[in-house]
Amino acid sequence: MAMWFHRNVLKATVVANFDFQYIQHDVDATKVACELKATRYKLLDMLPDPRGSGVAMEQALTAYIAVLQGMLEAPDGSGAPSKLRHALLFKWSHSLLGTTPQIQQDAVFEAANIIVNVAIWFMKHASTLCVKDEMNMDDAKEVHTAMRRAGGLFEVVQKKYLPLLREKAREGGDLDPRVVRAYKDQCTAEAQEVSVARAVELKHSPSLVSALANETAKLFYEADAALSSLDEKVSGQWRKYLQLKNHFYMAYAHTYCGENLLSQDKCGEAIRSLREAQTHYEKAAALCKDYASTKGPAPRTGRPDYFSFFKKLALRFKLTLEKCERENGFIYHQKIPNDAPDLEMKATYGLASPVEFQMPAPSPLWTPVAYAAIDAPRSSPNDPATSKAAAKLEGDLKPVNEVKVEGVNTEAKPDDKNCILQ
Repeated sequence: MAMWFHRNVLKATVVANFDFQYIQHDVDATKVACELKATRYKLLDMLPDPRGSGVAMEQALTAYIAVLQGMLEAPDGSGAPSKLRHALLFKWSHSLLGTTPQIQQDAVFEAANIIVNVAIWFMKHASTLCVKDEMNMDDAKEVHTAMRRAGGLFEVVQKKYLPLLREKAREGGDLDPRVVRAYKDQCTAEAQEVSVARAVELKHSPSLVSALANETAKLFYEADAALSSLDEKVSGQWRKYLQLKNHFYMAYAHTYCGENLLSQDKCGEAIRSLREAQTHYEKAAALCKDYASTKGPAPRTGRPDYFSFFKKLALRFKLTLEKCERENGFIYHQKIPNDAPDLEMKATYGLASPVEFQMPAPSPLWTPVAYAAIDAPRSSPNDPATSKAAAKLEGDLKPVNEVKVEGVNTEAKPDDKNCILQ
């Protein structure tokens, strides 16, 4: 099983000390502040290394969000907004926009950004699982789960936190609804790539493989469409990846559609479908070259058309097309349609969906006494003396020093015979 992934960089932030200016001298309140600092630090310390445990990462995120909940909602169970939501400033960069920070006096902004960063970690984690020479069933399942977990994290940001933000999302930033939608669709599509690969490996029916590939291609198309209104300088590299994956899986879908039609003695339609596969494959190959020369935040990971998984598809549809043309000339003598045959619209099974992130209850450290001991800030979150003024005084953030995993960022050469999932 082999695939190739595009990964944007992790988001940068700074230490949040949770030094509430209006905290009274109370032991419970001090414990809350210390736990906020400790759980955030532990989570951020884990993020640069994608080789860690997905279970441990989710536990660390849940631990931090549980304590942060007291700054999002009143911990009395009423569901009312917390009086502390705008108590502190939080600073984050965005994965597509470099290291220039955005600062907001809003705990919702913090929650959304930290969850997006963990989702990006899960995407990178899936990549690291695929650099082995031989992937077993457990590896494939973990890749599939990691991508679905990432999709679920983007989904909770999309549905729960974006509607609550008071400040307008930065254009092309990680809380831009278009960017969040693209990430979610990409994660779902990449989870389905595992399903397609497994279906091929287990020699499932060509009609099922075609349907799965078609659904996967559509998800990549929708992710690209979500970014279409962004500045090309910001999203160009990412969009090239999504477009080439769309065409690659359209080629996959038409290849297996052609095989299915041939098995039904519909040789003329099979030829047309396989020629459509060739058209999409050539578009994907051209986009591979464009992708390699397009600047963007994601590290260069070689050209996918140099990897054997890309070459194997070309060999498959070419051999099948030659067989169909040969048999049509000797046996069937069927007319080749002008239009490509319709693809299967829905796979019977194997479709991926995001794994819902279970929002934790507020930490038990948020006792009534602790909550009462921390006063609400006296300044407004829209006060120019807070977030906007602070942003002007701050320079760029230091980029995250991500651990490079051998195999993930290796350039493939045109004669490379290995299957490498990146």
